[in-house]
Amino acid sequence: MLCLIVAQAENVHDMNLAVMKNIVRSSCTPLIVTVNKPQKVLVKMYGKEGIPPESYYVVDAVTQYSGGECPPSPRIRYVNNPANLTDLGIAITETLKKMPAGKKCILFDSVSMLLIHMPSATTSKFLHFVVNKLKLDDIHGIFLSVEKGLDPVVMSQMSAFVDRVMDYDDVVKKPCLL
Repeated sequence: MLCLIVAQAENVHDMNLAVMKNIVRSSCTPLIVTVNKPQKVLVKMYGKEGIPPESYYVVDAVTQYSGGECPPSPRIRYVNNPANLTDLGIAITETLKKMPAGKKCILFDSVSMLLIHMPSATTSKFLHFVVNKLKLDDIHGIFLSVEKGLDPVVMSQMSAFVDRVMDYDDVVKKPCLL
């Protein structure tokens, strides 16, 4: 299942937490691809909700770009810039390969933030690559976005790429995504 979930800007934090809790409840090993928050922030955010860092993997395209420390970890892969799509794609592919066998899921934390760093057409091509990779490998994918953060062309393309488009309120009402 591939899903795009949109929310009002003020609900993005809560949407991320709700989706992550849902993924963990479904016995799926998540790979968080973050272009929005540094992994250090995610660790604190998820930790407050009882989700330990040992239960997920991270591809972080924010920390190094922002000048933060990038301590080595077997569960974290750093990319130097959210606009470096080649390295981001390689990091996703390599991290998925080293994850344990079983049910896997990607949580892409912000499609709309990716659009800040590169043109819509480039973003769409990259997301199409990611979606097709997930389909070929039978991996679930959840893409988060700010509701008004996608231009209409990207929104229509993403809607065609994924199996389902949901509003954050629907996720709250019907929490089973996977």
